[in-house]
Amino acid sequence: MESHKLLSAKLLQLLLLLYCTIGRSQDQNTYEVLTIAFYNTENLFDTRNDDFTFDDDRTPEGKDAWTEEKYHQKLNNIAKVISEIGIELSRNSPEIIGLCEIENYSVLEDLLNTTKLISKDYKIIHFDSPDRRGIDNALVYNPNIFKPIASKAIAVPIQNGDGKRRYTRDILVSTGTIQNEKFAFLVNHWPSRSGGEKASRNYRKSAALVNRKICDSLWAIDPSLKIINMGDFNDDPKNKNVKNILKTSENPNQFQFYNPMLKLYKKGIGSLAYRDNWNLFDQILVSGAMLNKDYKNFQYYKAGVFKKEYLITSKGQYKGYPFRSYGYNGYLGGYSDHFPVYLYLIKTKNPR
Repeated sequence: MESHKLLSAKLLQLLLLLYCTIGRSQDQNTYEVLTIAFYNTENLFDTRNDDFTFDDDRTPEGKDAWTEEKYHQKLNNIAKVISEIGIELSRNSPEIIGLCEIENYSVLEDLLNTTKLISKDYKIIHFDSPDRRGIDNALVYNPNIFKPIASKAIAVPIQNGDGKRRYTRDILVSTGTIQNEKFAFLVNHWPSRSGGEKASRNYRKSAALVNRKICDSLWAIDPSLKIINMGDFNDDPKNKNVKNILKTSENPNQFQFYNPMLKLYKKGIGSLAYRDNWNLFDQILVSGAMLNKDYKNFQYYKAGVFKKEYLITSKGQYKGYPFRSYGYNGYLGGYSDHFPVYLYLIKTKNPR
């Protein structure tokens, strides 16, 4: 009797496995799948001292003792993560990746020349930002998929309490086409919560206002444009700067955004942790035109936080947190203090 039950259970498992495999195969045969990702890389700096930025800590002689060995380990770590995002469904590395906390263009070149990424033939869109630490935003893309037409860095002018300009990251904007569909990608890294959330809120409000103005201007030129708005907003999906100023909605119109990260946030899912509280600062928003279920064109499918086991601190006081490069006790050899986020776009293959 027991052997019969065991056989039945194994048969059920086999049937479920077969069903799931057929289901995935059917999805692959029916739809084209694109993965869009965003990753805060936690200070991806080279080892050279730049006289014009505050990068002294990330040099061999600096506080972090940032050597070539550590730098290349960091590059390989980040490359491993990027290469694996989205492969469960798309079976490819992401077609579009927004990055922040990148020091310069040469770091991006080094990243794309790692063993994990060199065969991907990714291309780079990058601008130097006025951030005092020298960290920038970037867009890395598969040139067989995304065809850029125009790219620009838009400044975020903010002032401190004394009326002096406070320098922060520009917003990277790139417009182009994916299979004759017109897209725009925005990559953000809004001002941090240094000094407290309330004290720094207006800085992020300034970034949000610039962001929304960019989107309104793009739509004024072309109302059919699909916009994907991603970044480390240093605000959660529920915060007013994201929800009200960027105009996110559960049922967005053509000129509003749907924020798939809000549902994840309500479930307690985060991309970074601080004092045992999870935040979901890393977000990807899609314009309402990508929710109409017209699968003859690319539509939003689903989103997630990329949280593989190797990205998670396995023991100690910060068990469960992102496994980062540096912690309070010095060099750890991890990946980043943020988990990446991603979403899938799908389109019917050979629509009639």
